Amino acid sequence: MPDDRPDTDAAERRGLSRRAMLSGTAMGAGALALGLLGTPGTASAASLKNGAWRNPALGYFPSGGHFGADRGGVPHAGQDVTNSTGTAVYAAAGGRAYRVGWGVLGGRTGNGIILFHGNSTYTYYGHLSRFRVSEGSRVSAGEWIGDMGTTGNVTGPHLHFETHTGGLNGIVDPVSFMRARGVDLGGGWSSIDPGASGEVVEAIQYLMRYRGTNLVIDGDYGPVSVSAVKSFQSSRGLYADGQVGPKTWPELVATVRSGRNGNHVKAAQTALNIRSAGLLIDGDCGSVTVSAIRSFQDVNRLVVDGVCGPLTWRALVG
Repeated sequence: MPDDRPDTDAAERRGLSRRAMLSGTAMGAGALALGLLGTPGTASAASLKNGAWRNPALGYFPSGGHFGADRGGVPHAGQDVTNSTGTAVYAAAGGRAYRVGWGVLGGRTGNGIILFHGNSTYTYYGHLSRFRVSEGSRVSAGEWIGDMGTTGNVTGPHLHFETHTGGLNGIVDPVSFMRARGVDLGGGWSSIDPGASGEVVEAIQYLMRYRGTNLVIDGDYGPVSVSAVKSFQSSRGLYADGQVGPKTWPELVATVRSGRNGNHVKAAQTALNIRSAGLLIDGDCGSVTVSAIRSFQDVNRLVVDGVCGPLTWRALVG
């Protein structure tokens, strides 16, 4: 079983500078980005696109905000995602809030949150305007943990997002790290492979029921569900590989709007709950569900119309 206790790594004990922490890591970032969540050495045995990771924020990549960019002689340690102040910031994966506060990983990034995900894997969220979790609390993948802001050294509101493996000194390229786990930090559709599990799989199963199957909603993307998805892909002229990714999602999702009911509504309610909506999964798109859709659209700077269409779906399952 993975150890879920935060490790006190050497970089933190010795108080190494951010410059020293970055030294020597950038060249190996591509290889490390394929690394570790789960038992070390098992990455090749099972896909990392297992439904355990989520996009931490919607926005765009600003010029010069990429991993390794020169910041006054110090390589940039993360990936910036720009949007307006107050945009929701979500936990990239389940774990524990290891540090919450000002300057927890360098004062330049202001208010920040370090999440610990087990197996010496961490994510960091900087420049926040508001915290929505407290230090030591458990968080789930996709949970709303803070708001984008301008604290620290910034020229405008954005999220500074970092990924670390092998301890806090193991800084890796967040774009590559998250892509290997089926997440497009640029805001595209997620990729879910056979063997995945969890709430996103439940949403897929509800959508497949809406499309005419009789799948059990168990959150297990095993052989029965994979076979159903492959049949669906074939029926839509898609490559039948069983991966629910950027080509399959647009065909699979269905518009959810006020007054509708059914399994597609249950899928949307499940996806909204990943993002902290707290809805009853009843398949009824009444006023409560419409309000939750509108709230999600608002805090993610989408068009606020209360209709769960393709753009909202893409943000929900990313």
